[in-house]
Amino acid sequence: MYYLNQAFCYEPASSEKVEVHLLLVYLCSMNARFREVQYFFTSQYFTDGLRITLGVLLPAFVFAQFGLMTKGVLLSLGAFGVSITDSPGPVQHRRNGILLCSIFAFLVAFLTGYLRSNDFLLGLEIFVLSFFFSMFSVYGSRAGSIGTAVLLVLVLTMNQDFGTGNVVVTALLVLAGGLWYLLLSLVFSRIMPYRAAQQALGECIHETAKFLRLKAAFYHPSNQLDDDYRQVVAQQIAVSEKQDAVREMLFKSRQMVRDFTNIGRRLVLTFVDIVDLYEQVMTIHYDYAALRRRFGKTGVLEEVAKLIEEMADELDELGLAIQSNSRYRNTPPFSEKLEQLKASIDRFEEEHPEESSLPLKKILVNLRNLSQRLQEIQHNYLSKSAATDEKLDGKLEYSRFVSSQNFQLKILRHNLDLRSAIFKHALRMAVACTVGFAITRLVDYGHHSYWIILTIIIILKPAFSLTRQRNYQRLTGTFFGGILGVLILFLVDNMTIQFILMVLFLLGTYTFLRINYMLMVVCVTPFVLVLFNFLGTSGLGLAQERLIDTLLGCAVAFAANYLIFPNWESDHLKQLVLEVAKANALYLHHLTERLSGKPIETQDYKLSRKRVYVSAANLSAAFQRMLSEPKTRQQHSKEVYEYVVLNHILSSYIATVVSTILERPPQVYPTEYLKPAKRALQALQECLKKLAPDHSLPELTEPKAESKVLTVAEPEDELMQEQLEFIQKLSQDICKTTELIFSTEKRATAEVNN
Repeated sequence: MYYLNQAFCYEPASSEKVEVHLLLVYLCSMNARFREVQYFFTSQYFTDGLRITLGVLLPAFVFAQFGLMTKGVLLSLGAFGVSITDSPGPVQHRRNGILLCSIFAFLVAFLTGYLRSNDFLLGLEIFVLSFFFSMFSVYGSRAGSIGTAVLLVLVLTMNQDFGTGNVVVTALLVLAGGLWYLLLSLVFSRIMPYRAAQQALGECIHETAKFLRLKAAFYHPSNQLDDDYRQVVAQQIAVSEKQDAVREMLFKSRQMVRDFTNIGRRLVLTFVDIVDLYEQVMTIHYDYAALRRRFGKTGVLEEVAKLIEEMADELDELGLAIQSNSRYRNTPPFSEKLEQLKASIDRFEEEHPEESSLPLKKILVNLRNLSQRLQEIQHNYLSKSAATDEKLDGKLEYSRFVSSQNFQLKILRHNLDLRSAIFKHALRMAVACTVGFAITRLVDYGHHSYWIILTIIIILKPAFSLTRQRNYQRLTGTFFGGILGVLILFLVDNMTIQFILMVLFLLGTYTFLRINYMLMVVCVTPFVLVLFNFLGTSGLGLAQERLIDTLLGCAVAFAANYLIFPNWESDHLKQLVLEVAKANALYLHHLTERLSGKPIETQDYKLSRKRVYVSAANLSAAFQRMLSEPKTRQQHSKEVYEYVVLNHILSSYIATVVSTILERPPQVYPTEYLKPAKRALQALQECLKKLAPDHSLPELTEPKAESKVLTVAEPEDELMQEQLEFIQKLSQDICKTTELIFSTEKRATAEVNN
C-alpha cells in the first residue's frame, strides 16, 4: 500500500497520464486480489477445513496401516458427523454441541444396527428420527446442525455391513470417533485460544471495508444510483451476519470479556470501535442525486470517492492483520489528503460564489471523523496499554447485545403445532426421507442408493427459496465434480498422486462448506469417486450412479418443499416489516429525546441502533430469497424493495444527525428542529398503531423551562435542519409504503379466498 500511495502522488507528464493511470488501476486490482487470497487462506473457514480434514481422515489412514480399515472408517464416520456441529462460537458451546452429538450418534448407530435388517422397522425409524432431529432447530442453529449430523450418521450406517459382527462395537467406534474429534478441537482451541475470535473479527472488518467501498460508489457520477442502493442493502446483510458472529464469539466468552489477558480485551475494544465506525460510515449519506447535479462536473465528488476507497483499503489491511495475527504497519494519517480535498472545496467556492458548498464541507467533516476513528482503532489494537481495565469496565453491558438460547422442553412442545414453521419442516423432512428410502428399496440400480436420502437431508431447507437454490447448486456441482473425478481416474494412474488429490478435495469440501455450497459439491464429488477407487469401485458407472441419486434426491426434496406445507417468504414479510418499523420508531425516539435536551444513555442508544441494523438485514435477506420464488408468490416485491431502500436512507439520516448532536452537550433545540422530528415520530407511531395496536413507545420528555436553548449560529445547523425535514418526509413515505404493502397483501388474500 505504501508504494501504491506514492504512485498516486506522482505527477506524470501529459503524454504519460494514460499509461500511468492504467498502471495504477492494474496495480490496485492486483493488490486487491492478493489481499482477497490472503483473507481466504487465513480465514476461519480454511482453518476449520484443515482441522476437520485432519480429524476425519487421520483415524481411517492410521488404522488402515494396521489392516483395520473397517474400524478406522467407523471412527472417521463418528468424527465426520460431529464435525458438522463444530461451527464458530465460544469454546464451551462447541464442546457441548460435539459431546451431545457424539452421544446421539452412538444411540442412533446402535439402534440402526439392530433395525437395518428389517425394511419396515428401518423405514419407521427413518420417519420418526427425521422428524425428531429436525425439530432440534427450535433451539437454534447449532442444535439444528446436531440434528442434521445425527441423521447423516443414521443414513451412512443403515446399508453398510462393516463386518464387525457386533452392533455394540460399531456404535462404540462411532462414539469414539466423535470423542476423538472433540479432543482434537479442544487441543486446537487450547493452543490458539484467540485465533477464532481474531478470524471472526478480521472477517467482520473485511465486510465493513466492502461496505465502505460501496458507499464510495455513490460519489461516482457515472454510476446508477439504483444499482448502488441494491449493492449497499445486500452488503448490509453480510455486515450484520459478521457482527453477530463476533458478538457471539466475544461477548459469550468469559475469557474475552472478564479475563485480564491483554489481547482478549483488545479484541473486544476493537470490535466496539468497529461497530461505531460502521455507524460513522452510515452517516456518510446525502441526497446523492442532488449532489451529482450540483457538483458532478467539478471533480470534487471523484476526490471524495477516491479518499473513501483509500480509507476502505486501510481498514482492509487492518482486518487482514488481525485475522492473520500478523504485524500491521501503521500508515500515516489521511490529514494531507483531507487538506487536498479542502483545497478543492475552497477552490470551488472561489469559482462558484453563488453556489453553497455546505454539503461538501459536511462530507469533509465526516471524512475527518472517519479518519480519526480509523487512527483510534489502529492505536487501540496496536498499543498493548490501550485496552486497559478502565476503558472496558462499565463501558457496555455486553450480555444485552447477544441473545441467550433457552433449552426448556416447553419450547419444543410449543412448536408441536401446524402454525410452527419448524414443525412443518420436520414433517416435510420425515415424509421426504421416507419416500427416498422407499425409492432405494423399490428401484435396484446400484449399491449406494442411500445417496438419495443424503441429498434430501442436506438440501431440504425450511424455506422454498433455499431448497430451490440448493437444488441448483447440488446438481451443477455434482455434474462438474463428476466430470473432474472421472478425468482424474482416467488420466492419473499414480495412486500417491490420487491420494494427495483426494486429501485436497476433502480439504476443499470442508473449507467451502459454509461459504460456497456449489464449490463444496464440486470438491466432494471427485473425493468420493477417488475414495471408492481406493476401495475397489471405480469408473463411469459410479459417477453415473451418483448423478442419478442426486437427481432423484433433488426431485424428492423439491417436490416435498412445494407440495407439503410450502413455506413462502412472502408469508413472513409482514412481521419483518413490522420489526423494522418498530426499530425505526425507537431509533427516532432517541433522536427526538436528545433534541429535547435529554441525555441519551449510550447503551440504550447502541441497542436501538443494533436493532435497526439487524431487523433491516433480516428483511433484506428475506426479500432477496423471495425473488427466487415463483412469480405468483412475489405479491408486492416492488413495494418491499422501495421500503428496504427508504429504511436504509432513513436510518442513515438518523445516524447522521445523531453523530452531530452527540458531539455537543445536551441542550434543547429550537422548534424548527424539534417539530420535524416529532412529526416524523408521530407518523411512524400512527402507522404502527394501524398494524400493531399493542405496540407503544415511551412518552417523549418535554423540555424543562430552565433548559438551555440552542442559539442557531453555525452553518452545519442549517444543514441538520434540512436533514430533519427530510427525515420527516422519509417517515411519511415509509408509512405510505407500509400501508400499501399490507393493503396489497389484504387484496391478494381476499382474491385467494374468493
